Amino acid sequence: MLADSRFRRIRVLLLASAVVGFFPSLALSQSSISLLPGPKPPDSTAEWKQLVGIYLDEDSKHTYVLLEQGKKLFLRDEKGVSREFSVYKELVFPPSEGERIGHSIVRDDAGKITGLCYLNFCYVRTDPGSDPSHSYHITPSRPVDELRREALSASPPVEKGSFRKADLVELAPADPSIHLDIRYATTNDFLGTPVYSQARAFLQRSAAEALLRVQQKLKPLGYGLLIHDAYRPWYVTKIFWDATPPEGKIFVADPAQGSRHNRGCAVDLTLYDLATGKPIEMPGTYDEMSPRSFPSYPGGTSLQRWHRDLLRRAMESEGFTVYESEWWHFDYKDCKEYAIANVPFEKLDSANGLNVVH
Repeated sequence: MLADSRFRRIRVLLLASAVVGFFPSLALSQSSISLLPGPKPPDSTAEWKQLVGIYLDEDSKHTYVLLEQGKKLFLRDEKGVSREFSVYKELVFPPSEGERIGHSIVRDDAGKITGLCYLNFCYVRTDPGSDPSHSYHITPSRPVDELRREALSASPPVEKGSFRKADLVELAPADPSIHLDIRYATTNDFLGTPVYSQARAFLQRSAAEALLRVQQKLKPLGYGLLIHDAYRPWYVTKIFWDATPPEGKIFVADPAQGSRHNRGCAVDLTLYDLATGKPIEMPGTYDEMSPRSFPSYPGGTSLQRWHRDLLRRAMESEGFTVYESEWWHFDYKDCKEYAIANVPFEKLDSANGLNVVH
């Protein structure tokens, strides 16, 4: 028994040393180590990161996911069956009949990957690709300025019951290591036009304090939080709903019910590298209306999925829950205790019954 006990202690020490070896300049706490979703996989090549994605067959009946796993590419069908895929050559789309045989990728004149061929069949890419500098875009059902006027003149739904008093805290001043990329204050959002008047982020105090604890757990691992959105006035939720076509409704909240963002307890975020300040690559891009946004999406690269899972584990460790359709959206456990709010950012410093802390 004594020998077994000594062996177990040695094994634990070796395991801890191996983990710290990934981050030699950082002292890891036990809470930080527990967030790791297994050993960190190596990064894939730039070409493979451009290639992985969602593809549709020529009959537009079946969808396939091309993913990287264990330094290999696999083509996965709708039943979850995967076959290894190796790139043999590149083609111009559409390929001729003679070119369809073999494994190959297809590019357009600009060099963007638009499809792939596997055995005797070719597939068309359906997702927007891997460029994180450009967000996913839709064509609004009507001009956004028109939708904005209607939303500002409308009123949120009337809620019954008692709610806690709003206590919104601005995130950036609370911890300078929390970075902001408030897309809805820019043209780089899914509508292609700003809907926020200011690039700011607020959460109810309990959620903000939990988020700060997440940030502290991630720092020893070399990561920080990059916020895309948090508290959202109700009128913006109405703009999103009215602008989005029916097939994209699962990615936006119904204003008749209100959004958890309206209650100040939901946050959209990702990870950034503390050493470089650059956002971490994920299997899909923010606000993308495709299956790549699902937290359980099997595609992308091993490292992208590892980072997505790390973010989820970190957020869940402090009482947040991921939204089933968006890997970046997390709700805090106190959401239902706050009422829907419709106060624009520029008025949060004044009255309105909101206690904003700077």
